[in-house]
Amino acid sequence: MKIGIIGAGVMGIGVAQSAAEANYNVTVIDLTEQILQHAESLLYKNIKFNSLFQKQKTIEVQDIKDKITFSTDYDLLQDVDLIVENTTESWEIKKEVYKKLNLICKKDCIYLVNTSCISITKIASIMHTPSNVIGVHFMNPVHLKPTVEGIRGYHTTEDTIHRTKEFLSSMGKEMVLVNDYPGFVSNRISHLFMNEAAFVVQDGVADPKEVDEIFKKCYGHKMGPLETADLIGIDTVVNSLEILYESYQDPKFRCCPLLKKMVDAGLHGKKTGEGFYKYTI
Repeated sequence: MKIGIIGAGVMGIGVAQSAAEANYNVTVIDLTEQILQHAESLLYKNIKFNSLFQKQKTIEVQDIKDKITFSTDYDLLQDVDLIVENTTESWEIKKEVYKKLNLICKKDCIYLVNTSCISITKIASIMHTPSNVIGVHFMNPVHLKPTVEGIRGYHTTEDTIHRTKEFLSSMGKEMVLVNDYPGFVSNRISHLFMNEAAFVVQDGVADPKEVDEIFKKCYGHKMGPLETADLIGIDTVVNSLEILYESYQDPKFRCCPLLKKMVDAGLHGKKTGEGFYKYTI
């Protein structure tokens, strides 16, 4: 089975690595050679890091890299069996991507939409075969998370669900399947935590470290909500909150002004070296 990956960001590279380690041939597509060069460098670091924790088997970096092709050419996806789409959390961007895929991919290709909040049914409405579209929300970092959130769109068939489960199982991952409403389960709830945590900092109730320590030490969470926001990307969090607000017209999803200010200042979290915390990149 051949795998196509759209989007060579942190999530896309994580999925590509996991698929290549499961012995699939993978094609990663993004907009520019510069993005792809950065992605290839990130992939190399991730594989080396991952090999430290997998003592049961020897991970040959070159063997994995040889299974992954990086390109800007969508035509390379003509014969893939499964696509994982990881583009920016923007309806306009995703709409154009799926219009391209409609013209290129074979009829029985299935589409795994790795989205935080956008409705799977809405994305499937673009496709000639909406029954082949399913939401698969991978968690970050992909190679360390054994479970994904699956989302059944209105037209998603049992065959698509079965094929998706088989693919995920081959990578050592389990899928918890839920129904389609914007934000699904994980982000409809988690973004309320992150947004309100930002309000707490904005209002001077506590600093980021204090907020996160309460969640880790009092509730037993592995990461606090602001550490999580930095890992996901503050810009992605803001985009997701805007989608949730537009979808439900519910003021509880109103984005914290501090988050918007951080995006304007370029403080997008771990990927830019600074968000609620500072990082070495």
